[in-house]
Amino acid sequence: APEPQTAPAIRNARRLTTATDVEHGPAWSPDGQFIAYVTWNDETGGRVHRVRADGSAQPERLTAMAAFYDKLAYSTDGSRLIAVRGSKMHRLRTLEDFGDHNDAAELEYVWLPATGGAVSRIAWVAGGSTEQGREAPHAGPDPDRVYVWAGREGLLSMRYDGTDIKTIVKVTAPAIPGGQGPPPSPDEVVLSPDGKRALVRASRNVYMITVPPVGGAAPTVSVASASSVPTWRMTKVGGDFIGWTPDSKAAYFSIGRSFFLHDIATQAEVDAANRAKAETEAKRAAEAPEKPAEKAAEDQPAPDAEKPDADKPEAPPKIPTLEYEPHRVDVEIIVDKDKPSGTIALRNARLITMKGDEVIARGDMVITNNRIMAVGPSGKVRIPAGATVRDMRGKTIMPGLVDIHAHTWVAWGVHRSQVSQFLAQLAFGVTTQRDPQTSSEDALTYQDLMETGQLIGPRLYSTGPGIFAADNIKSLADARDVLRRYSDHYNTKTIKQYMVGDRKVRQWVIMAAKELGLTPTTEGGSNFTMNLTLMQDGYAGLEHTLPISPFFGDVVKLGAASQITYTPTLIVSYGGPIGRQHFLTTTDLDAERRLRRFTPHDELDKWKTTGWNRADQYVYPLHAAQLTKWVEGGGKVGLGSHGEVQGLGTHWELWMMASGGMAPHAALRAATIDSADAIGFAKDLGSLEAGKLADLIVLDANPLADIRNTAKIAEVMKNGRLYDAATLDETYPRRKPLGEQWWWKFEPPAAGGKATGGKSSR
Repeated sequence: APEPQTAPAIRNARRLTTATDVEHGPAWSPDGQFIAYVTWNDETGGRVHRVRADGSAQPERLTAMAAFYDKLAYSTDGSRLIAVRGSKMHRLRTLEDFGDHNDAAELEYVWLPATGGAVSRIAWVAGGSTEQGREAPHAGPDPDRVYVWAGREGLLSMRYDGTDIKTIVKVTAPAIPGGQGPPPSPDEVVLSPDGKRALVRASRNVYMITVPPVGGAAPTVSVASASSVPTWRMTKVGGDFIGWTPDSKAAYFSIGRSFFLHDIATQAEVDAANRAKAETEAKRAAEAPEKPAEKAAEDQPAPDAEKPDADKPEAPPKIPTLEYEPHRVDVEIIVDKDKPSGTIALRNARLITMKGDEVIARGDMVITNNRIMAVGPSGKVRIPAGATVRDMRGKTIMPGLVDIHAHTWVAWGVHRSQVSQFLAQLAFGVTTQRDPQTSSEDALTYQDLMETGQLIGPRLYSTGPGIFAADNIKSLADARDVLRRYSDHYNTKTIKQYMVGDRKVRQWVIMAAKELGLTPTTEGGSNFTMNLTLMQDGYAGLEHTLPISPFFGDVVKLGAASQITYTPTLIVSYGGPIGRQHFLTTTDLDAERRLRRFTPHDELDKWKTTGWNRADQYVYPLHAAQLTKWVEGGGKVGLGSHGEVQGLGTHWELWMMASGGMAPHAALRAATIDSADAIGFAKDLGSLEAGKLADLIVLDANPLADIRNTAKIAEVMKNGRLYDAATLDETYPRRKPLGEQWWWKFEPPAAGGKATGGKSSR
């Protein structure tokens, strides 16, 4: 494979602000003097601010009323700011984000003076996209109008009072291979300031189109190469956050930490050179002498092989095809990772180490900073002088749970100050999660926030957005381009291939993944035959239940030989009513005090609307029995809760996995060291061994005696910080309360008349 592109890097970035609120969506003023941005605070809501680009003054708040603000842009002359405004309460209550605000968001396009002041409505839009760089109002050639992409309605323009709405152009994205119906709509279209061109983001790539003059009905332009007007595909790897320079001479986009500037004039020179090449080659072909007929050739005497053909003219040199590469700059912002300081000894506990079958009936552990330094029988481990000592007599300590199929889609676009789902996962002992298919790039920034200690929750890993048929992979070279998105820019280490095409295409993906050092996981969409070929082709992970049970010996042997990690997600199993419904109809969620503390009550209420099935209709016991065969036959199994009923759902999944006869230790192994190994982190996570990261849970009861004791959690340690599992107050090395969460103010009273959030009961 070709080497990845190297690029100059911008380092030593300095922060212009000091506030603790979320700061999002910066926009440069046309004169380069100011940067406007929106803020968010789970207590007070959002505002619009601006700060001088040179940092010479404190930020200014431009809006008086708190609301949800997003997608800022300056007008062409810099006198106004354009934005999206919506309901603060709706944003607070948006827990699971699937890419769209519903109509309850009360979204509207607004404008305000660039120096601050009254906010005026442009138009009411109700719902809209949550992701940054989608349906964002922006300036265009007419200074008295606002422009915005409205999906199938096209690129619209309107006056600042919302009147005189016009459609500038309609745009279609590339057709999805095998898809039916009309071509899909792009994610975003942004008109150039001079109105001559538009940038299009579609299928995770960036295109540029020529905007035809409007002389009646708005024209429809396809970004496909066969379009009726000039179009350009600007990226092969992908691109986000598209925009134009104020003079329309260059377009920009970014992906991961890389910023690209695409010069229109240079692109035109490359196009002209390639057209000239095509014309020259066509002329040469027309002027070339015709080849003699075969019969005439047979009548000619054989040429003298030793005599040089002096009369044959030399072939003209080949003209190379030029390919324009935009200017790329990588931005590096260095922030310290969260790392506690101190030494603690946890003594006299039962230790389920996951180092093979080792269980230490009464053992000690020493942890310094965020690493385990020693593990062994009580009295055999040296306790350093000055260490904090905790007597864990009667407790069981095991590694933290590693959930490798955990979809946590939270607050795309403007981020949250703290995330209830992450809190719930950590409180229930999940110290590491991997999201296989995030749908949005926002997961990557949440990962950074977690690593720096700004969020509380498990370690976050992900594949980033999945690889789908819409990526239109037609060759191994195409597969390399698509996967460079993850190896060169997202740095995910793993990818998720989701039914990207036929077997040849799936093999191209895994070949490219091997070349680029990416670990691929996949799923077969309830297609048993496809699942078998995925095992044969070398995929490292298989997500979701194999749809046919029981397994015969050949399937078990294939799974063991392939060494694929099978993560069944019985909580959403194929083949019958899903396991989640069993637990939702047999569990009183209101009685789960820890769940109530870390989950807003209206989210709990949503789970009460569910289907009821007889016990003999559920398929998870049959699937679980096949898991036992799989493990006993040498196969690997992973733990995956699918993000259902965050935190508690991970235990439901673990209990279902063990319900088919799997020994408790084998089930715990799948939930810890084997899952860590499946995502490439077994050297640091998944077992209690010297040198590994200090992630563990302290249980009040022994899960080897009853697997359901995994939920009886007293304390949880992640990265060397110890938390009370009932409250998530940090107890070591700092004594730091979690702090009040926004939903506690809206909770109904618990028994005793106090809001659930304020209680510290386990």
